[in-house]
Amino acid sequence: MSSEEIVIDVQHVSKRYEIYKTPRDRLKQLVVPRLHRTLNQAGTALRVVKPQPSPHFFREFWALQDISFQVRRGETLGIIGRNGSGKSTLLQILAGTLTPTAGDVHVNGRVAALLELGSGFNPEFSGRDNVYLNGRILGLTQREIEERYDQIVEFADIGEFIDQPVMTYSSGMFVRLAFAVQAHIDASIIIIDEALAVGDVFFRKKCYTRLEQLRDAGSAILLVSHAMPDIEQYCERAVLLDHGTMKFIGPSSEAAKHYYLMHQAPAISAPRPATAPALPGTTGQAGSAVRGERPSAAAFIDLSDRSQIGDGSARCVGVALCNEAGDPCNSFRQGDVAVFYYEFEVTRGIGVPICGLVIQNERGTIVHGKNSWQFDNDVAVTTEAGSTILCKHEIKLDIGPGEYVFEIGLASISEDVWAARKTMSHDDMSALHIRNCHIADAGSFSVGLAMIDGVARLTHHGIANLAGDMSVTVEQSQHLSAQSVGH
Repeated sequence: MSSEEIVIDVQHVSKRYEIYKTPRDRLKQLVVPRLHRTLNQAGTALRVVKPQPSPHFFREFWALQDISFQVRRGETLGIIGRNGSGKSTLLQILAGTLTPTAGDVHVNGRVAALLELGSGFNPEFSGRDNVYLNGRILGLTQREIEERYDQIVEFADIGEFIDQPVMTYSSGMFVRLAFAVQAHIDASIIIIDEALAVGDVFFRKKCYTRLEQLRDAGSAILLVSHAMPDIEQYCERAVLLDHGTMKFIGPSSEAAKHYYLMHQAPAISAPRPATAPALPGTTGQAGSAVRGERPSAAAFIDLSDRSQIGDGSARCVGVALCNEAGDPCNSFRQGDVAVFYYEFEVTRGIGVPICGLVIQNERGTIVHGKNSWQFDNDVAVTTEAGSTILCKHEIKLDIGPGEYVFEIGLASISEDVWAARKTMSHDDMSALHIRNCHIADAGSFSVGLAMIDGVARLTHHGIANLAGDMSVTVEQSQHLSAQSVGH
């Protein structure tokens, strides 16, 4: 990466806060160390060999510790982590509103930072006045604001409220106007901290479209969100923070899996004893339904350079992609059936296995994802160490032509929870499952136009071909019918 491409360079940045129990301790910290320095200097004059250290009346809190990364021009970088992980502190340092305790930050270009709702707005001014005020704060001239004012107002789409005091705005209107200003100042670096979560779906779509335009024009974008699908779809890379330290930096899909893995409850992962009986109606052995159906060795993908994310209880040992006839294949046509095989070796006992697959297009949009829980495969048995879990997953590719990547994963859940799955919501089940092993970029394939009667045809527009039916009826007007009878 050349130095000209780098717009943000963060090297070994740390931020420390001093936490005081009472205001009195803060006052002591101001006065007592100065007194000690005076006494030490006097003691030195009297040949005191070792000056006494100054006392501290605070405890240290490190919001960030030794953070390093670079962002290039035209890149979208995600910043993820739970509340209190240091995300907002890092963004404030990048925006210039905080200074680091240690380390260096170099920002090359104009920064547009949407960190808090209405930041930089005067609540008593109208929306119109705040557009001009905020624009000047962000470095635009009066003429530049006037040239862009109509575009800003049209983007915000708050109607007559533009001439009302912003103290009367809802949070959604606040963020509409704030984002509209930030998105039209030609910034080379755009920082957004959860602000887009406030708007409705139509406004969020408009915002992401605008961000893609700015990115294509060369702007770097830093996006903070707790919505992992947004991070995976819109960001190329992501930084995962935890209690002020950087736990991972890399492809956003991998960062999201590390995020989930880091915060899953460890107590739930303890499996039942290996001697627990299988539930009624089960085979008693996970994956036995597909045993012996492995494809040829030529169909298996080399996993040596693939990053596996897991808790150490299982490892993926094979991924293969075939056509419906069982032949190795990674080039399909619309409507073809693709057969995915993936298998895992269990190194530590887990609960009921749940296998799944997700397909994404070249823009990172999730096109399809489904797992054995959603298929309601009844393989409800605790899986012992040394077991092999095999999955055969058939998918009809009723999707648009293009290039796709797929990811595979293994999770597990206790037998008690699995037995009660029909009475539990998706959110309740998701909160109780354990992520055992995941490969974010397991493989890729392409889809071309369907061949119908020997002719290449497009079966539908868009990402997916949704099932349905359609009828068309033409009712001729009475005037045309009368003319037809007259002839």
